Amino acid sequence: METSQDLPKSRSEYDLKNISVMYFWENKEMATAKDYGLGPFIFPRGWFMVATSAQIGQKPYCVRFFGRDMVIYRGESGKAYMVGAYCPHMRTHIGKSTTSFMTQRGEQIEGESIHCPYHAWRFGPDGKCNKIPYSETIPPAAELGAYPVVEKYGALFYWHDPEGGAPDYDLPEIPEWDDQHYVQWEIDELGAMNLHQIEVIDNICDTQHLGPIHATTKQFYFENIICGHRVTQLLGGKHEILGHDVPISEFITYYTGPGILLSRFIGDNSNDSIMFIAHTPVDDGSVRVWHAVLCKIAERKPTPQDIVQARALQKLSLDAFAQDFEIWSNKEPCLKVMQMPADGNFLKVRTWYKQFYVPRADVAGVLARCEGRYTIPGMAGAEEGHARQRALEAIEA
Repeated sequence: METSQDLPKSRSEYDLKNISVMYFWENKEMATAKDYGLGPFIFPRGWFMVATSAQIGQKPYCVRFFGRDMVIYRGESGKAYMVGAYCPHMRTHIGKSTTSFMTQRGEQIEGESIHCPYHAWRFGPDGKCNKIPYSETIPPAAELGAYPVVEKYGALFYWHDPEGGAPDYDLPEIPEWDDQHYVQWEIDELGAMNLHQIEVIDNICDTQHLGPIHATTKQFYFENIICGHRVTQLLGGKHEILGHDVPISEFITYYTGPGILLSRFIGDNSNDSIMFIAHTPVDDGSVRVWHAVLCKIAERKPTPQDIVQARALQKLSLDAFAQDFEIWSNKEPCLKVMQMPADGNFLKVRTWYKQFYVPRADVAGVLARCEGRYTIPGMAGAEEGHARQRALEAIEA
């Protein structure tokens, strides 16, 4: 097994916090869902990350997603809840008071409910007011709105649906999360940028950026598979950073819905890993992004040194992702790709993405225009599992 001293030096010395602050607040024109012609909805249907587990405690944590301000908090049971930010009484933001007597005494959370710090109105996890200290009558309209979250993999996820329907697919399963041979991740928050998330989605088929940006100097095979709510990338190549000591590195990368990506890295050095990327719309044309890596440490329970090694591997992955983040933060909106024959199939992937912006009744029609397997002219496809052997034979020859 490699030690941290054996790892290749990072090529990126980017300060991610400076990136996110610089570009999120830059007065840069944002392209919207309408500009891209995505469909009648402003925001997509699907599962989205809203916070890390570590960020949420028994005080309000302020977030903004889907054009809406919200707060997340834990009740005394430890369960997390997300509710609207503005008290219906006088439109006070319930999460932005640090000086009130109530918040300074740590009394804003009571049981599973949260108080408005202005007049102490209390709201339950369902967003409805359940107590006004100075009134026995509670107006029926006194509610914040509730947005149920699921806590999994060290993060909180919310199902967003413009039609108000229940989830029609599950969060991706990661059985390795509870495997004692893996080191669980600590999620990196990259911040937000004024870019529509469709341009992040483009990466799933963009084979030609892998060399100039990510040091995949040789690609042996590349293929996209579009099926239902999932789009998959199958890639085998020589990666000069993550797989510098092996002849071929393989990646199985897939979106489960429009906002959660997993990428399984399979090398020959037993250090398999799973990269996690999540991105969630803030407003129509801006997006917040997270990153993490789940690392396998041979066939034993991780030691303290193994955990250090896993964090170093995650940092390498983060540096690679920062290369994309820098590009995205500085580009103009690409409403239509100037498609070249050897580019990935941007048209099919962008069509796939549109299914999350239309009513459920129209999804089948969208998928009929994009489902299938897509390769790159002049490059091998995954060949139903035979691509690796063919690539190794070519390397030996």
